[in-house]
Amino acid sequence: MNRAESERLGSFFQQLGYKPTAVTDEADLILLNSCVVRQSAEERVINKIRALEQLKQSHPALRITLTGCLVDSDLPGLKKRFPHVDYFFKPGEQPQWLSKTKSAILPGQPQVSTFVPIIQGCNNFCSYCVVPYRRGREKSRPVVKIVSEVRELVKSGVKEVVLLGQNVDSYGNDLPDKPDLTDLLYELNDIDGLARIRFLTNHPKDMGDRLIGAIAQLGKVCEQINLPVQSGDDDILEAMKRDYTVGQYRRLVKRLRERVPQIALSTDVIVGFPSESEEQFTATVELLRELRFDNVHSAAYSLRLGTVAADEYEDNIPTAVKKERLNVIEQLQAEIATEINTRLLGKIIEVLIEGRKKGKWHGRSRSGKIVFFISRDNLLGQLMKVRIVKTSPWSLQGEVIKDK
Repeated sequence: MNRAESERLGSFFQQLGYKPTAVTDEADLILLNSCVVRQSAEERVINKIRALEQLKQSHPALRITLTGCLVDSDLPGLKKRFPHVDYFFKPGEQPQWLSKTKSAILPGQPQVSTFVPIIQGCNNFCSYCVVPYRRGREKSRPVVKIVSEVRELVKSGVKEVVLLGQNVDSYGNDLPDKPDLTDLLYELNDIDGLARIRFLTNHPKDMGDRLIGAIAQLGKVCEQINLPVQSGDDDILEAMKRDYTVGQYRRLVKRLRERVPQIALSTDVIVGFPSESEEQFTATVELLRELRFDNVHSAAYSLRLGTVAADEYEDNIPTAVKKERLNVIEQLQAEIATEINTRLLGKIIEVLIEGRKKGKWHGRSRSGKIVFFISRDNLLGQLMKVRIVKTSPWSLQGEVIKDK
């Protein structure tokens, strides 16, 4: 979400006549797009803001701007805390103070694959999460605006869109005619020139059979789903206020794999939630071993002031224990990903070519696997058939299959 917003803001500034620079001392305007989902992220942006104070003193004409989740409703407090910052605006808003222009924030420089936010904010209030307090309640974009934007992106060369939201499964609940994500997928699937559609992130309590059916039926919707589980223990899930049980999660995964046998599933896990016992952590490990995800995003619990967990629970799991638990999950997932990817050896898969790096083209399969291969041809943006000749846990190596 932050990356998508940064791309749009960069495009907006260029419309106003600004040009990007990689040299801080040359800048007339510096914009910081902040993330505070974890304490370490918030500390990094605060340190960056403070480091810019000296630059502001030596370059008084410099304008410093702060947006993202660090910007809450207490704007006077932020101004008092960071007096050298000239402007503050909340995530997703448009910085109209830079110009009298009424133009909308447009997507950034088109890529082969690009992000398209469809819903801002979140209504779930998981006990560990600060997002609803910083981004506010859910606010969906109308279907017609999203479809229009994607059509323009396709005209500019985009072949794949990734629909974004803190919870994409809640899309449309706040709109007058109550469209849902499935309705939006059907609309986008009909756009000529668009090759692929992905979406994230899903919430297990909100993913229904109608959406699963759309994944199975729509040819442009990729068979790749991120479905955060967070913990393999029901008591921890209840304390997290996730509103589902491990059993319900298992049944959802079963339905997904029955309807879409080739689906690639990824998940998110938090270790070291307050009072997480060794037995509760082991239950998470065993669930990951049982369900065998293609990818696992694991993170140590980070106390965020103002959340329910921070108010009600003591952050009583030592950092060393959290790191040890992360290591266990990372090692297990490396083994599982190795086994899953090894099955692709010798197989021919469709790859959307996204760019070139270190002499090799790279792109992704429909299941989200990163594939590298060598070719002298300019293949950017093309869908290619690639035979996999080497596998690893995190990427694949291949060779292009030439049409005869």
